[in-house]
Amino acid sequence: MKIVCLAGGISSERDVSLVTGKNVYEALRRRGHEVILLDVYLGTDKGVEEAWNADIDWAGSVGAISAQNPDIAAVKALRTDGDKNFFGPNVIEICHSADVVFMCLHGAMGEDGKIQAFFDLSGIKYTGTDYCSSAICMNKSLAKELLAYNGVSVPKGIHVYKGDEITNTVGLPCVIKACNGGSSIGVTIARTEEEFAEGIRCAFELDNEAVIEEYIKGREFSVCVLEGKALPIIEIEPLQGFYDYKNKYQSGSCKETCPAELDDILTRKMQHFAEEGFKALRLRGYARLDFLMKEDGTMYCLEANTLPGMTPTSLVPQEAAAIGIGFDELCEKIVETAL
Repeated sequence: MKIVCLAGGISSERDVSLVTGKNVYEALRRRGHEVILLDVYLGTDKGVEEAWNADIDWAGSVGAISAQNPDIAAVKALRTDGDKNFFGPNVIEICHSADVVFMCLHGAMGEDGKIQAFFDLSGIKYTGTDYCSSAICMNKSLAKELLAYNGVSVPKGIHVYKGDEITNTVGLPCVIKACNGGSSIGVTIARTEEEFAEGIRCAFELDNEAVIEEYIKGREFSVCVLEGKALPIIEIEPLQGFYDYKNKYQSGSCKETCPAELDDILTRKMQHFAEEGFKALRLRGYARLDFLMKEDGTMYCLEANTLPGMTPTSLVPQEAAAIGIGFDELCEKIVETAL
């Protein structure tokens, strides 16, 4: 099968996306497929035939994930026509020639439904959920509304816009998030008025909308749902701070336990909420839903990730491994769900 792994882009999660792409590219090659790894924004100077026949390692230049956010301005400077066409040279043509595109993109212009909508109109098959569910889940406020309406508990909070006069009706401590984003970039835990003001400033640097939520002290969990069925739960315990960008992608920053040490009742309850959340958000293929749980067992769904990371420290591969599904097999299963 001919498969394009589409990664990179110009979101704040660019580096994570490239490492996801590299891992998936190598896994699908080991399964015997013809695979090309493309940066959706930078593209390639190779045409369709040359790209598929080239004897090169498409992942050879991909490095590790830095603890710092990528320099997007430097990436944009590599293309003079980037403001006119998001897709890099030959990307659309090569994707058209493939049997399926494995979506390895994270963040805006990749996980927000825009590329999915273009692919739908162009007749290009791709992994993950469709454009509508992608857009809904990218907006944390919309996703929370749908989850709550369908009986999945979410933290109390408010939705604010840049330029509004903001009154913190949630109280302190609270969590401030850029409304559209991922990898915990633009997330602040504010315990003072000064931290609240700084958190709002940071969120609005990334987005014109923000979510302010109650701070919930508890254990952190994640549940992957594959074709509607929840996989084993994983618990995440950051060694310092919370599960932010650095702790997510720097090896050794977190203790991760899978299956999580929960009794059968709590396990079934959280998996049920994950499956109900998957249905409520109209997801397809696979997704990862994140949870917090208080000491009394009260659970809250924080968000759904429609294109979860597939990096060396990512959670979904660990959950699949807990039921005997290796990384290479998992990647192929995800491809099968798209076909």
